[in-house]
Amino acid sequence: MLENLFIDSPLNGTLIELADVDDEIFSGGAAGKGVAIKNPDGKIFAPFGGKVAFIASPGVIGLKSFGGVELLIHVGLNTCKLVGETFKPHVAAGDIITRGQVLLTFDPLEISRAGFDATTPVVVTNPENFGDIVFNLGGQKIFVQRATREGFFFTLRNWLCYNLRGGVEYGIL
Repeated sequence: MLENLFIDSPLNGTLIELADVDDEIFSGGAAGKGVAIKNPDGKIFAPFGGKVAFIASPGVIGLKSFGGVELLIHVGLNTCKLVGETFKPHVAAGDIITRGQVLLTFDPLEISRAGFDATTPVVVTNPENFGDIVFNLGGQKIFVQRATREGFFFTLRNWLCYNLRGGVEYGIL
């Protein structure tokens, strides 16, 4: 039996379901299991002790906890095209981090002014190593159920049936 995973949000704002994000890669679960933060305040904190696995573009950071959790934080949607002073990393790839440490600051208003959505997906990229995942932000909690083989095929069958009829697409639970 896999242990459930509890993660405090690495930034402040409003916690929303990943399925509600206007980006198919994240909302469909291709990037991993997680949540997103709407109206972020502009600071990313380390949710656990570990290390910075990578910084891909100014607003994309990957973390790995000492317990093996791989977490991807992607500031905004399609913001890889932004350059300049919008993002300020405070760490580099390979740095050891401690819980609560500021990792990255950014300007959500600048992101909006540039025509992008500042909603920030936060996903566990190795969810198969854990049971259910609970994301916490203040009093808000979102439970992300572990995908089971049976759940995957049931959802895939429903997605194919509805999609073939031109209806709503369903994601994997």
